[in-house]
Amino acid sequence: MKALHLLKTGVGARWALMQLRELVRLGIECHVVVPDEAGIVPEYRRAGVNVHVLDLNAIPATPAWFRAAGALRRLVDAETPDVVHSHFVATTLLMRAALGGTSTPRVFQVPGPLHLESRLFSALDLATAGRHDVWVASCEWTRRRYIDLGIDPARVFLAHYGSDLEALRPAAPGSLRQELGLAAGTQIVGMVAYCYRPKVYLGNRRGIKGHEDFIDAIGCLRAEGRDVVGVVAGGAWQGASRYFRSLQDYAAAHAHAHIVFLGTRRDVSAVYADLAVAVHPSLSENLGGAAESMLLGRPTVTTSVGGFPDLIVEGVTGYMVPPRNPQALAGAIARMLDDPGGASDVAAAGQQHAQRLLDVRCTAADVAAVYGQLIRPGATAPRIGVPHGARA
Repeated sequence: MKALHLLKTGVGARWALMQLRELVRLGIECHVVVPDEAGIVPEYRRAGVNVHVLDLNAIPATPAWFRAAGALRRLVDAETPDVVHSHFVATTLLMRAALGGTSTPRVFQVPGPLHLESRLFSALDLATAGRHDVWVASCEWTRRRYIDLGIDPARVFLAHYGSDLEALRPAAPGSLRQELGLAAGTQIVGMVAYCYRPKVYLGNRRGIKGHEDFIDAIGCLRAEGRDVVGVVAGGAWQGASRYFRSLQDYAAAHAHAHIVFLGTRRDVSAVYADLAVAVHPSLSENLGGAAESMLLGRPTVTTSVGGFPDLIVEGVTGYMVPPRNPQALAGAIARMLDDPGGASDVAAAGQQHAQRLLDVRCTAADVAAVYGQLIRPGATAPRIGVPHGARA
């Protein structure tokens, strides 16, 4: 079996690398299209993945986009994959244009629900799909949304983007506290996320990861007299330096300089190790950084959007609050801070749940099962829409 995967970046999307590595181990011949040789592309080669350099990021319906579609069609004709698997909206639209009426099965593994929250973009997704297209949702919200939009449930599968559990190594606490020169009694609350500029085309005035709400929540906690410091690990994403500076200014004005911006870090485990609470206040999200913080055993608070409910069982594996509600966010954080023993129990339960749900060996096997069903209908029955945590 041969699968051709389409990515719009070789710098991010490490979740795709982990999935392809496991698919290769399952005996699938994997090819990946990336725009250049940057980032983690050498790791694909070391994993036994065949790499093709082709930039699929052109603006739709422009001459460059049609040239890219033609080049992709020629690549498919040359490699004759059994399935073409796209991981982004932009690459999916180009894939569908390139392959037209061909009978090659086409998979769109949806990395997040953002485009489905827009009538325009969700309509575009559905309108460009043909009878050989299927969707693999990477959270339950996304799966249900496609069905609600009228897609036959038999064409919508569920496979989370998994994590390499063996590679996750929790760090010993203390290094971040020492780096920041904080007293032993100061509680550290943090979020680990790149700073994405607001999606103004969707009407958002705040960043999609909810940094402003986090800053406001820290301000609320400080106003209550709590000895708490907020940290943000993650720099500006794809040139969002102006927005990053505006966040720093916002923090100075609303949290009285009790927010520390760490920038991009390579020692994320060490950052998490010193967090009393890990916070993910996203306005729209798949599983986001909550998967990482829970797998590393940290008490976790998220918003109630997208795929977070796949991970958070309220009060058992973590806490959820409505998006765009800094007061509720501060309240959930305070609940964790005031009950360290309870927070530890929640973190342990969250870690176990995340490990059951997100072992990449299992999630990749789900993707392989989808391939089998598409190539040999009826021969392999993928487990449609059933999270790993619910499986016997």
